[in-house]
Amino acid sequence: MSAWSSSWQLPEQIADVLPSEARHIEELRRLFLDTARSYGYELVMPPLLEHLESLLTGSGEALDLQTFKLVDQLSGRTLGLRADTTSQVARIDAHLLNRSGVTRLCYCGPVLHTRAERPHATREPLQFGAEIYGHAGLEADLEAQLLALEGLGAAGVTKLAVDMADVRIVSSLLQGTTLNATTLAHIHAALAAKDASELDSLTSRLNGSISSAAREGLKALLHLYGDEKVLAEAEKALPPLQGIRDALHSLAWLASHMPDVKVSFDLADLNGYAYYSGTRFAIYGQGAELARGGRYDEVGAVFGRSRPAAGFSLDLKELVRVLPPHPLKAAIRAPWGEIDGLRAAIARLRASGETVVCVLPGHEHEVSEFDCDRELTVGAGQWVVQPLQKSA
Repeated sequence: MSAWSSSWQLPEQIADVLPSEARHIEELRRLFLDTARSYGYELVMPPLLEHLESLLTGSGEALDLQTFKLVDQLSGRTLGLRADTTSQVARIDAHLLNRSGVTRLCYCGPVLHTRAERPHATREPLQFGAEIYGHAGLEADLEAQLLALEGLGAAGVTKLAVDMADVRIVSSLLQGTTLNATTLAHIHAALAAKDASELDSLTSRLNGSISSAAREGLKALLHLYGDEKVLAEAEKALPPLQGIRDALHSLAWLASHMPDVKVSFDLADLNGYAYYSGTRFAIYGQGAELARGGRYDEVGAVFGRSRPAAGFSLDLKELVRVLPPHPLKAAIRAPWGEIDGLRAAIARLRASGETVVCVLPGHEHEVSEFDCDRELTVGAGQWVVQPLQKSA
């Protein structure tokens, strides 16, 4: 293939966004930002890249592997192109704003992934997120879930479902054991995959490091998924540890405050980044996972201020992919010319919020992104808008 013929090709799973889809994404961006603002969230705009240690400290191996890295030619230090925005917003809350009490922040911008999270997904998501800092109670967890659900419902997603988990269950079972990061990651992966044989193999090799009660508890988690009955089953099947009791109580309370959506639980689910410290949730609709979030109280510790935090994020490009395409935007068709009053009439219409498309000479029959259902015509010396008579 010649250099000329390949020069326009983009990297794998990176794509241009064309007019109709771009307009839909922009409408969703505005919808979510406006919804967050109605809850009292303030918009912040973190940079796309920053020093790698700032992006990754405390976030775990998963985020490290997803992060593109490069060398700053000014300082010689390693920079990262963000793969997630949560740690950046935590830095803003802890280091720049440094407020006392509750702070609500939201953001919307691109992130980059070294690998797509799922087949056919983009490696350049447009991530929207909302985070609430300074409140340790479940009210903050609930607010994050309700905000996500309201935004998705307003976007047109039907039959929403919420799946919940809590990382304190596994951490309580493993409390007091000495496991290296690799072994712990393998245990988490086996739990998430419901791989009983792999989990049994891993825990058998740790016979001297993990108690029999913990081993049996981990095995029980493989079967603890489903509706609200799972929580009652978990109370019987899992050791009576305080962390587990707190987690089950939190999940039950959150489920009892959900609106009219399907709620399920998967107590072995540990997918996601390592900064989660409590309840976690994923929201599904249109056959896809559309949002994820939870509690991450330690995410600001590296910036010198560890305080309660909860929130969620979603990819607007993924969301628009599962929604029906938007119809063309209605517009007014106007002639091009210098006839008296024409430009003033067009300016008035645009100032009122209308889209006015001027048809340039010789292009009267072209089709555009806009559905011109009206036209600006002149009659009796006045410019007026009339329904457009389209030819059959």
